[in-house]
Amino acid sequence: MDVEYCEEYRMNSRGVRLFTCRWLPFSCPKALVFLCHGYGMECGNFMRGVGIKLASHGYGVFGIDYEGHGRSSGARCYIKRFDNIIKDCSEYFKSICAQEEYRGKKRFLYGESMGGAVALLTHKKDPGFWDGAVLVAPMFISLLTRVEDVIPKWKIVPTKDVIDSAFKDPVKREKIRGNKLIYQEKPRLKTALELLRTSMNLEDSLNEVTLPFFVLHGEADTVTDPDVSRALYDRASSKDKTIKLYPGMWHGLTSGEPDDNIEIVFSDILSWLDKRSRRWHRQYQIDPAVYSWHG
Repeated sequence: MDVEYCEEYRMNSRGVRLFTCRWLPFSCPKALVFLCHGYGMECGNFMRGVGIKLASHGYGVFGIDYEGHGRSSGARCYIKRFDNIIKDCSEYFKSICAQEEYRGKKRFLYGESMGGAVALLTHKKDPGFWDGAVLVAPMFISLLTRVEDVIPKWKIVPTKDVIDSAFKDPVKREKIRGNKLIYQEKPRLKTALELLRTSMNLEDSLNEVTLPFFVLHGEADTVTDPDVSRALYDRASSKDKTIKLYPGMWHGLTSGEPDDNIEIVFSDILSWLDKRSRRWHRQYQIDPAVYSWHG
C-alpha cells in the first residue's frame, strides 16, 4: 500500500513553533495513531519506520516534535515543565481528531521510551478520549530515590554510550548516531529533575491507568527496566491490558534490532491494533471549536 507523507509547522498556545508530520494511506484510514517520541529523539526521521509501517497497513499516523526537540523551536532538550509537552501533544492530537474526515475513527497513542510517559499522561489528561495505547520499552518509573544518584546515571538520554547499548544492529546504530536532530549531549539539570519528578508521580498513579494498552519490552534492555513494564501491567486498572517481553532483544525494538526481530515486533503491534480497530467506530462527534489548535 502506498503512503503519503506530509510535514507542517504549527504554533502552540505559548507561541512556540512546533514541527508535525503525518503518514497517511491513500485509502481512508481505519484508525488514527499518534506518536510520542523518546527524550532527545524526533519523529520525522527517527520514527519514520513506525510511521510508514503503520500507514502501509491502513492507519493514519501523526507525530509531533516536542518543544526543544527535533525540528521544533526551543532550547535544545530543555524541559521546563513536562506538563507543557502533554499540553502540546493533547492539543495537536485532538485538533486532528476534530477534523471532519477523522471524526468517529478510533484513536490510539503510541509511545517509545519516555514517550510511554507522554502517552500515559496524555491519556490521564482526558481518560475517556483515547481508545488504547501501544507502549514500547516505556520509561515512567524510577526505582532510584536519591536525586544525586539519578542525574549522572539517567540512561534515557541518547548519548553515544546509550546508543551503543540501546540499538543492537551496528548499521542501524550508526545511522541513528548520525542523525543530527537527535540530542546526544548530557541532560540539563532542570530537565533531569523534571523527568525524575514526572517518573515518580507516574509510579504513584499507575492504578489510574484505565485505557486498553499493549506494553512491549526487550528482556535484554539495559536502558529502561523491563520490570517497569511488568509493574504497569500488574498495577494498571485497565480491563484490557497485554504485555509481551522479547527474549534477547534490546531497547530499540522497532529501530535497532535485526530486520527479522523488527518484523516480529511490528506484527504483534499491528495484530493488537487491528483487533481493537475492528470492534466499533466511535458514534459521537467532536466539536472542532473545543479541540482546535491554538495559533
